Amino acid sequence: MTPDPTPRPRRVKRLEEAGVISGYRAVIDPVALGRGLEVLVDVEVRATDHKTFEEFEETGSWYEEVIEFRRLFGRPDYFLRVAVADHAAYEGFLTGKLSGLPCVLRLESHLTMKNAKSNP
Repeated sequence: MTPDPTPRPRRVKRLEEAGVISGYRAVIDPVALGRGLEVLVDVEVRATDHKTFEEFEETGSWYEEVIEFRRLFGRPDYFLRVAVADHAAYEGFLTGKLSGLPCVLRLESHLTMKNAKSNP
């Protein structure tokens, strides 16, 4: 007969079964992946029709450089978190991909000086 698990694993199992714990993740070092530069990008789109927003979201979500993609209320329309190797890689992403999309009206890039708080 196997002894009962300790209280902690039982609590964790109950939380998992209740859907409170929805998963686990690995914390990746972006520098080790060659993505040491993080840029926050505000994006405004030209149109207000639903199809344009859907197309932008479909296209933007496929870019491997985009690690977070949020549609916002008000302006800007979108917030993107982009991770690339360096400034040249970001310039290539911005000019070769993002700014070339016909629906993009305005882009504003914010380079991260320091990550003061992170939720691992």
